[in-house]
Amino acid sequence: AGMLAVARSQPAPSGAAITWVERNALDTGLPARSFDVVLCQQGLQFFPDKTGALREMRRVLVPRGRLAISVWRSTGVYNSAVGNALNQHVSVDVGSRFCASRDVPSDEDLRRFAVTAGFQDVMLHLQRTMVRLPSPQDFVLCHLAATPVASDVKAMSEAARAALGCDVARQLSAYNEDDGVAFPEEVNVVTAMT
Repeated sequence: AGMLAVARSQPAPSGAAITWVERNALDTGLPARSFDVVLCQQGLQFFPDKTGALREMRRVLVPRGRLAISVWRSTGVYNSAVGNALNQHVSVDVGSRFCASRDVPSDEDLRRFAVTAGFQDVMLHLQRTMVRLPSPQDFVLCHLAATPVASDVKAMSEAARAALGCDVARQLSAYNEDDGVAFPEEVNVVTAMT
């Protein structure tokens, strides 16, 4: 709901007719065979029933409709550093909740979920990119303020938050570049057709 509120607050791109709706991924209530394309960016990992969500995506696609899904390939350099720092400075529960968005299916599982859901021409594409962030010591606390663990971090003392930022910066020091850090990230993109 919060993400949709932000989306609704933005002006629509010129020529785009966008209807924002909040639905359950397992039962969207949308008409069968009503969409040409389904895109799911960094969402599949949150669905408890991944195959069920993919079946619903397939149900709403027209014949020869296309699917594209992206999920992280691993916890990643930055999230690992922040998760470790949260484990150390707050609690293992908070570190785990922060890293939940990176609890992703394996390559094999992604393919299997799509095939089991009835998709054809299932392809997995590995995308690599370099992520550049400003100084982690400064960036991490701003980033954490926009995550599900924001209240836990806010409850820390100012000194504890500063120590957390320093810890993340230390862990990422091998990736220092100019006034920030640069590190590799990998994303799995699954494409398929009905």
